[in-house]
Amino acid sequence: MSKADRDARPAPENAGPATETPERESGERGAAAIKFALKTMPASPGVYRMLSDTGEVLYVGKARSLKHRVTSYTQPGRLDPRLHRMVANTASMEVVTTGTEAEALLLEANLIKKLKPRYNVVLRDDKSFPYLLLRLDHEWPQVVKHRGARRKNGEYFGPFASAGSVNQTVTALQRAFPLRSCTDHVFANRARPCLQHQIKRCVAPCVGLVGEEDYERLVDDTRAFLRGRTREVQERLANRMQEAAETLDFEQAAGFRDRIRALNHIQAHQGINVAAIDEADVIALSQAGGQACVQVFFVRQGRNYGNRAYYPARTKDQNENEIMTAFMGQFYEDKEVPRLVLVSALPDEKELMAEALSTRAGRKVEISVPQRGDRRVLMHHALHNAKDALARRMAESASQRALLEGLAERLGMDTVPQRIEVYDNSHIQGSQPVGGMIVAGPDGFMKNQYRKFTIKGEAGSQEAIGGDDYGMMREVLTRRFARLLKEDPERDQGAWPDLIIVDGGQGQLKIALEVFEELGVADVALCGVAKGPDRDAGREKFFLPGATPFLLPERDPVLYFVQRIRDEAHRFAIGAHRAKRASQIGRSTLDDIPGIGPRRKKTLLHHFGSAKAVGDASMTDLEKVDGIDRTVAQKIWDHFHPNL
Repeated sequence: MSKADRDARPAPENAGPATETPERESGERGAAAIKFALKTMPASPGVYRMLSDTGEVLYVGKARSLKHRVTSYTQPGRLDPRLHRMVANTASMEVVTTGTEAEALLLEANLIKKLKPRYNVVLRDDKSFPYLLLRLDHEWPQVVKHRGARRKNGEYFGPFASAGSVNQTVTALQRAFPLRSCTDHVFANRARPCLQHQIKRCVAPCVGLVGEEDYERLVDDTRAFLRGRTREVQERLANRMQEAAETLDFEQAAGFRDRIRALNHIQAHQGINVAAIDEADVIALSQAGGQACVQVFFVRQGRNYGNRAYYPARTKDQNENEIMTAFMGQFYEDKEVPRLVLVSALPDEKELMAEALSTRAGRKVEISVPQRGDRRVLMHHALHNAKDALARRMAESASQRALLEGLAERLGMDTVPQRIEVYDNSHIQGSQPVGGMIVAGPDGFMKNQYRKFTIKGEAGSQEAIGGDDYGMMREVLTRRFARLLKEDPERDQGAWPDLIIVDGGQGQLKIALEVFEELGVADVALCGVAKGPDRDAGREKFFLPGATPFLLPERDPVLYFVQRIRDEAHRFAIGAHRAKRASQIGRSTLDDIPGIGPRRKKTLLHHFGSAKAVGDASMTDLEKVDGIDRTVAQKIWDHFHPNL
C-alpha cells in the first residue's frame, strides 16, 4: 500500500484528539452543554429551548419528561444530520415546566410561532381570518365583514379563507336577503332610497319603505341561512311567494321568486358537496422537492367558506406526520378550533393533539383521516388543490432562481444573490421626503423586510435635504448599514444583502460607494439603474463600479425582472410619501402651541378664519373667543410673537 493510500484511510474512532474534525468537536461541545443542563433538568412535562452562544433560540421542543427527552441529544452520533447540526450549535438550554403534556404542546406551538427557531418547522402566518357579523347593536341590523377581536354586539359566522370569500358571500346575501348595507351615519341622513334599493339589494328601511316586523323577518331568514338551515328558508320563501300570488300581489311574488333564485345560485356555486359536514376544517398536506404545501378548507354550517394555502418553512428533513403536528399546533395557536378536523395524515401523538385542541376550544375536538363517503371526496379535493398549489410554487421558484442566476451573470457576480435590496426616494419639491427599501429573493418579494426612512437631514431640516436626491440616498444608506454593522456585525442572521440596487445612475452609485467606504462595508455588490430617455421602459442603463455602463436587450427576462423590482421600490416609496403627506393635512401652526387641543384649535379657526389671522389677533381679540381665557391667550400671543 502506498503512503498516499495509507494517508487517505479513515482514522480509527479511538485515534485521539489529533484526528478530531471541527464538526465532531463542536458536536461534542454541544452535547457537553446539554449534559450540563441535564444535571438540574426535571422529569416533569414541559418545554425546552436550545440556545446558541449568542442567545439565539435554535430549537423549541416539548416532552412528557424533560429529562428523558433531552437525554437523547447527548449522543450526536445517533442523530440525523439536521439534529446533529443543531446539537453542535447548542451552547445552553432553558426549560419551562407545565402541568400536563397537552399544556406543553400548546406552549411549544406558541413559542415556535413567536421565536421562529432555526431548526423547527415554522408556519409563516400573520393574518387573522375574516368573519361575517350580523350586527345587533342597531335598531335595523345588517351583515358586515369583520376582522379582529369580537367586541361588537352581534352574531359571528366564519371563519372565511379570505376577504374575497367574505365579499362574495355578502354580495350573494344582498340578493337573497336585502338588508341595509350602508353605514349608520349614511342611514341616519338619507332622505330618499339609494341605488342599492333601485337594484333590489336593500328594502330601504332608512326612508320607511319596510316595517319593523317585515325587516325582522328578513333578519331571521338571514340568520337561519347563515346557520345552515337553507332548506327551511327556501320553504318559507316558497310559501310566501305562493301566498302573494294567491292574493294577486304579483310584484311581491316576483320578489320572493328572485330571492329563491339567489339562494339556489349560492348553493350551486359551492364547488363541492359539503352538506353532510356541519363544521370542520379540512387539512391536506402535499410534499415534493423538499417543500410542503398545506391546504386548509373551512366548512361551516354545511358550506364551503373557502380555502387557503400555507407553505411551512424548514420541512426538507421532516415526514408528513411531523409537518402536520407542527402545522396544527401553530395554526390553532390563535384561531378558532372546529369540532372536527379532517387531515390527510395524522399528526404524531394524535390523542395528545386532540386533547390540547380540546383544551383550547373548551369542548371535544375530533381529529381523523376520512376513509369513505363525502368526507373522503372532500379530502381528495383538498389534496388535489395542495398538489397543484405546490407545483405552481415550485415552478415559480424555479423561474425566480433562473432570473437570479441570470442577474448574477449579467452583473458579473460570483454567487447568485439570495437577498436583493432596492432603494428609492420620494418627495414633492423637497417636502415630506421619504426613502424606501424593498427586498427580493428566491421566494419573491419579502414584504415583511420592507423598510421606510423618514428623511431627517444633517441639521434636522427635511426641506433642506428633501430636494437633494443624492443627500437623501446618502442618509438612507448610512442609516441602514450603520445599523446592520451594529446589530449583525458577523453577518450570520440573514439580514445582510448580497446585492444593492439604487434607483439612479452614476451619481447615485457614487454616493453608495462613498457610504460603503466611510462605513468599511465590503463584499456587497452595487448596481445603479437609470431610467431610459423620456423614462422609456426597456432602455434602462446599468451602472457598475469601475465598469462601462451598459444596456440589456429589450426582451431579456432579466431586464423585466429588474424593472419589476425597481417599480416595486418606486411604488413602496411613493406610498410611504403619500401616507406621510396625508398625515400632515389638517396640521397648522396652532398644533405647536401648548394647551391648544383639537377643540380650541377648531374654535379659533372658526372665529378668525385662518391660523394667520389668529397670529395677527390682539390679546383682547383672543380673549373674546369662547374657551380662551387670559392665560391661554397669552400662550397664543407668545407663540406668534417670540421676540416681543
